[in-house]
Amino acid sequence: MRHDFRVVGPLECYCLFIEPDASPALPKTCCTVSVSPLMRELIIRCATLPALYPLDCPEARLVMVLLDELAIAPVEHLHLPMPVDPRLRKIAEILTTNPSDRATMQEWARRIGVGERTLGRLLLRDTGMSFGRWRQQLQIVLSLQWLSQGKSVQTVALDLGYESAGSFVTMFRKALGSSPARYMSRLSSPVSGPMDSGT
Repeated sequence: MRHDFRVVGPLECYCLFIEPDASPALPKTCCTVSVSPLMRELIIRCATLPALYPLDCPEARLVMVLLDELAIAPVEHLHLPMPVDPRLRKIAEILTTNPSDRATMQEWARRIGVGERTLGRLLLRDTGMSFGRWRQQLQIVLSLQWLSQGKSVQTVALDLGYESAGSFVTMFRKALGSSPARYMSRLSSPVSGPMDSGT
């Protein structure tokens, strides 16, 4: 599956190539999963194995445990599909450079010269998301980028157009299941973090 990902800051990367039939329980679509401490150590150990390791050896059992861990790993909801329609790309570019723009969907529809319903249909067709959901996902992605660069929660909230840090934290917690501080603390831990997974 063709895909890409972007990171901010230093990166140590391990790539696992898994035959699609090796584990039917793995996700069927490209996604990001949370890496547990056990999974991290299994990945590091399995990265040292030869490509053609014996199937009846202790190393093969490690690989099976890794596949089991991948199958049950929580999926992180960090997917941000970019629209292909030129009119929607214009909105995406503006909101990416100026995410504090709080224009309503009706105002955006007027700006690009379409009706509000047409805008909704175009966005759903190109991204699979409503306008509000897509904008929130953009805010999540940008906030993670800025927080990883050391910006404060207060600064990120204001840069995204929130009136208070509290309202931003509430949105963040609903979207990702924890506060920004706790989420970033988990990501910066040397034994856990998100990992891109594609089959």
